[in-house]
Amino acid sequence: MSSPDVTGWDVSLSHLPDHIRRAIEITPAAGTSERIIDITTLGRRTGRARRIEIFFYRAAGTTYLCSGAGGAATDWHANLLANPTFTFHLKNGIRADLPARATPVTDPAERQAVLAEIVADLNQPHDPGTIRPTRLEDWADSRLMRISFRHRPSSRPPASSS
Repeated sequence: MSSPDVTGWDVSLSHLPDHIRRAIEITPAAGTSERIIDITTLGRRTGRARRIEIFFYRAAGTTYLCSGAGGAATDWHANLLANPTFTFHLKNGIRADLPARATPVTDPAERQAVLAEIVADLNQPHDPGTIRPTRLEDWADSRLMRISFRHRPSSRPPASSS
């Protein structure tokens, strides 16, 4: 999905300002601080805003949130299942509050490919905060969400056709 869908959400980052796009387009060389964001979800029972700190990941040119090894239930995941819109807060270097939408990744082939890329990234020599070696089988039951960002139409008026 490289162009916005009919609801205005886009997994591509091309519509974001360059400095924000660069902050999200992390590579395996990114350090821990570059991977840490906050997210604000709505509580599934209370409807109140809940802000937490979490790592985000990039795999196959897409942004993901993942619960990590073990796959234990998490409030952020349950909240996003109940209300998939949330705020993605960049906070290290670049500060931005981005409207975002989470979609659970349930297709087994996609999950395997994305988790394999995340685990390979975590096993890089810089090790962004995990204990190595990180094993793919330990991440098999992880909560995994694909993130799309609100596509904002250009504020420029359309070109004249005359």
